[in-house]
Amino acid sequence: MLDRSKFKFHSQLRVRNYEIDIQGVVHNANYLLYFETGRFAYLENLGIKVDVTTQQHESKVVVVRNEIDYRAPAKFDDLLDIHTRISFIRDTSFAFEAYIEHLEMKRLVAENVSFHVWLDHRTEKPRRVPDEFRHIVRKFEGDNALITLPTTTA
Repeated sequence: MLDRSKFKFHSQLRVRNYEIDIQGVVHNANYLLYFETGRFAYLENLGIKVDVTTQQHESKVVVVRNEIDYRAPAKFDDLLDIHTRISFIRDTSFAFEAYIEHLEMKRLVAENVSFHVWLDHRTEKPRRVPDEFRHIVRKFEGDNALITLPTTTA
């Protein structure tokens, strides 16, 4: 169970009809999209530009692991609150934590931890998380995120 007191950011979305499965609840795969939506909104809120055209950049960020715990179903037209934060930044990796709550009922719907690695665009090998990214996240998260000093060189 995630420590909800550490989350400073949230975004919202409404469940759309095509996200529902034959049982009348949100299909489990859609939660990956919901959490991704929360991560993009979080980064945008911090002023970090997410550019999907990596050909012009020296590095890229990839998801290497996603964990989801489903707690309660969401249904069509539910308004969901996606709480998102970065919980740690290490040398070449970092993690997002998130949880989704039914806005009106305040019911926990799902929890997520996703692990990301910063890669060199040309070699596909891990590279150090940029200092600017560390600084921006530290400024926003404060002591709620464990941000270690890099041990490798760029």
